[in-house]
This record gives sequence, structure tokens and C-alpha cells, in this order.
Amino acid sequence: MTLVVDLKDVVKRYGGSVTALNGVSLRIAAGEMVAIVGPSGSGKSTLLHIMGTLDRPTSGTVRIVGRDVGALPDRRLSALRARRIGFVFQQFHLSPGLSAVDNVADGLLYAGISRRERRQRAVRALERVGLGHRLEHRPYQMSGGEQQRVAVARAVVGEPPLLLADEPTGNLDSAAGGEVLELLHDLHDAGTTVVIVTHDAEVAEMAQRRVRVRDGAVLSEGSDS
Repeated sequence: MTLVVDLKDVVKRYGGSVTALNGVSLRIAAGEMVAIVGPSGSGKSTLLHIMGTLDRPTSGTVRIVGRDVGALPDRRLSALRARRIGFVFQQFHLSPGLSAVDNVADGLLYAGISRRERRQRAVRALERVGLGHRLEHRPYQMSGGEQQRVAVARAVVGEPPLLLADEPTGNLDSAAGGEVLELLHDLHDAGTTVVIVTHDAEVAEMAQRRVRVRDGAVLSEGSDS
């Protein structure tokens, strides 16, 4: 079994007094689709940030796609994040002045490839998420669901093995949210490891495995198998 995420006894404290994660151990294998579920303040978003190397643990071991995060300097950590991890957030984080294709191409800025190749890959990524007809549209010209699909295309344009989604349907109506979830399932079916943070039980039920978090600790894990 190839592990994409391997956390052992991870603790995260802020300001020396607030414990966001308290001894979390979690393994996620390549090709899994996992939902991390918990109420607001449970530590689930902090857990996602640790998995995404956006934050370092106070203690414990974090291995992402085989790399010991604690042993990497910031420069190599940034390279790992840029090339091996895709992010989708509740807020779309699109540049309002850029077209869809340029927003997606920006996801490859640190990949060391030409602007022409970045745009070509961006076009393919947008076509993959069903937005081949919206290439030159700017965010204000698109619906919320379309903007989130642009964000997904940007996250996967570099074909990362790990996709992390933090409340990806939180700002969408049920129809648009369903389309985004279907898209995440399609990416999973194509081989991407997908981790979704959510407080929505219906969203969680769509994942293969559910990890329930409360007060910074993993309470339980369940699967469909």
C-alpha cells in the first residue's frame, strides 16, 4: 500500500496555549477518497493545513507523498506543495481581473514551464471540468458553481497526486454543489487521492471513508466496505 498521507502523533498548538490538534495519527492511501468530518472548531481545517504543508506541526511526524515534511527547508516544502498537492477552498480565490484560462495557468507558475505550455495545460484542465466554453470569461461573468470548477481546474492542472478540498460546496447552492462533488468523484475515479473537509453529513457520505474529528482528536473512522 502506497501512503500519500502518513501522520503520527501530530500535535498543533497556537500561542502555546490553544491546542488545535492533540496527538492525531492518520494514514491515507493512494487512490482513496476520504471525508474529514467535525463541527466548527474541531480541528479539521487545521488537520487539512497540516496535510497540505501550509502549516507545520508543533510535534509529531508528517509524511506527504513519501516526504518527511519536518526535514524539508521552506524552499523544498514550497516546491512539494506546488507540484504534489492541489487545493480547493470554500472561497474560490480567483483573480477577478484574469480570465478563467489565466487563473488556471497561474497554478503552474512555479512548475518551470513556458507561458504557452501553461495556457495549453490550463485549456485542457478547463475542458476536463466542463468549462471549455468559458476560457476567456472572468470570474464576475460566471456562476458560483462555474467559479468553483475553475478553482478545481487550477488545483489539478499540474496533475498532483493529492487533492485537498476544504468545504468545497460551502458557498454553493445544492445543484452547483452537487456538480462540484461529481467532479471530485470523477477526479478520484481517474486516480487522484481526494480529501474533503466538511461539516455536511451528506457530503461526507459520498466518500469511501469518513474520519470524525472533535476537540483536535480523531474520534472514529468508518468506510463503505
